[in-house]
Amino acid sequence: MKFDSLDFYQEHARRYSNLSHEFTHSLYTDSSRTGLTGDMDLLKTIVKLAPGRRGLDAGCGAGARDVHLLNAWGYQAYGVDAVEENVSLAKSLHPEIADLIQVVDLREPLPFDDDSFDFVTCNAVIQHMAPETTEQTTLPELARVLVPDGVLQLMFKVGFGVATVEDKAYGSQSVARTFQLYSEYRLLEVLKELGCTLVEASGKEELGGLMYFNDIKPMRYCVFWVRKSDS
Repeated sequence: MKFDSLDFYQEHARRYSNLSHEFTHSLYTDSSRTGLTGDMDLLKTIVKLAPGRRGLDAGCGAGARDVHLLNAWGYQAYGVDAVEENVSLAKSLHPEIADLIQVVDLREPLPFDDDSFDFVTCNAVIQHMAPETTEQTTLPELARVLVPDGVLQLMFKVGFGVATVEDKAYGSQSVARTFQLYSEYRLLEVLKELGCTLVEASGKEELGGLMYFNDIKPMRYCVFWVRKSDS
């Protein structure tokens, strides 16, 4: 099965960036948590959960919106993305973070030392990868670069097998796109083996645990935070 390729993002980088910066596709529906309405709720929460101010957006996307926002908020954030066009566009839009973003394929080892980041976000990225790559390379690398007590945010299309949907956001005609779906429980098993445990909600009004929402296509997502053991 051929998944959504890098070619798609190479072709639609600017459109993707526009939607991201406008937050057009960053609002959630049918959320399992009242306080989870969009990307910003997650971003504001993870920086509060993290033990420090140094972060990585793994798969930062066209324009590196969150890297730009985090640095504007006073955090030291870095971004990596496998698509050269995404990174080039980010450097053009936000030259002040040009030295903080680079082309890196998450299917390969990360170019960072152990214990480099207080928090890592990986949003809607593993859905473009085969599960064996995610489990054997991507997740171990994301855990490796986290400091002890650091927090990883993982967002993915939830389910089993693969799904193909029509995406109407990119041009006059809809585009058929195929995604790998993931079991949240299997991912938590893998992360537990890597020394990471689920961050539960501390109260009824707080975010945490397994959280779910739909995007505009619509497709169902799961997102959660795990904390790396400090031992």
